[in-house]
Amino acid sequence: MVRPEPLPFRLVPGAAVSPVLLHVPHSSRVVPQHVRDALVLDDAALAAELDHITDAHTAELAARACGTGAVTPWRFVNGLSRLVVDPERFPDDREEMLAVGMGAVYTRTTHGEPLRAPGEDPRPLLDRYFHPYARAMTAAVDERLDATGRAIVIDVHSYPSAALPYELHGAGPRPPVCLGTDGFHTPPGLLARAEAAFAGFGGTGLNSPFPGTYVPLKHYGKDRRVSALMIEIRRDLYMTEPGGPAGPGLDALASALAALVDGLTEGVRAQGPAWGTSA
Repeated sequence: MVRPEPLPFRLVPGAAVSPVLLHVPHSSRVVPQHVRDALVLDDAALAAELDHITDAHTAELAARACGTGAVTPWRFVNGLSRLVVDPERFPDDREEMLAVGMGAVYTRTTHGEPLRAPGEDPRPLLDRYFHPYARAMTAAVDERLDATGRAIVIDVHSYPSAALPYELHGAGPRPPVCLGTDGFHTPPGLLARAEAAFAGFGGTGLNSPFPGTYVPLKHYGKDRRVSALMIEIRRDLYMTEPGGPAGPGLDALASALAALVDGLTEGVRAQGPAWGTSA
């Protein structure tokens, strides 16, 4: 009997009444051996690349926020490094990061060096990891819609205090907390609550150095019941860069994230599914 491969991601249940789904796609350093064998980096270079590319401690940040607030949100956590596949990229030519070798399957490192051998077929990795992840995330959003009439996806990320060569928008501002928005899926009320929740960390900025947010393709640009916001936390606020331990700032950030989640849940419960559907 062939046992199925364990799913490399997990949905952690929250309260039935919560419309909020914390999405943590880039926190892991795990690279399966068969993927590791196909990379051109030696062990030291791979470790250094993981230091730079991993949104370290963001899974712990989301977990602490879930244990702090009044209503527990749901969590969708990637268990693999983004060097395996990046579940937030478009899997086709729409992805602007293809220009630096960082589409759904990366071919270049954060410093522009080769990551994989030229001509490697990305389709096996997409079929094995990317598409199942996308289907599961879509199902998680649909479950929140069915349960509460709303789904609010909060992307939990971090970024380095100094720009890395791969960044397409690295010359812009690098605020303590960058809020990535979407013209269709980020209503003003969601953005205002996030700005208020993170105001105590020295200010927030919009879409710099990283713009946009994650919405499953099934709902993207089609369903206003699905709201989304990306939270990018500058790493010097809570950890030793590039890949060191977390510091005391992690608890304060978790409290701010919990306050945002509670405010969003209260807003939906008070206003019903109509919350946030107007532009």
